[in-house]
Amino acid sequence: MRGLKLLVVVMGAMLIAGVAALVAAVAVRLSHRGAAPPAAFTAPPVGLPHGAKIEAISTGPDRIVLEILLSDGTRQLVVIDLASGRQLGTIPLHEGP
Repeated sequence: MRGLKLLVVVMGAMLIAGVAALVAAVAVRLSHRGAAPPAAFTAPPVGLPHGAKIEAISTGPDRIVLEILLSDGTRQLVVIDLASGRQLGTIPLHEGP
């Protein structure tokens, strides 16, 4: 009976020590979080012609492509670099014969 009591006391102490270690590990991880991400992404504005409307947006690994409808009814693709946010160029779209 004495051995059983000793075993219960030892296991109870191990349980308390384990919970204390778990609480300490969580506290350490919460206090050592990485730096907060930047508050906002800033990029130069993308200029669209007057009266143009964005019809579709496509993304790639390092590019955004905007399909825009111009005020005269023609379409154009605007290619934007994701890293810098600057406009790389435009591609006019024309209907074939």
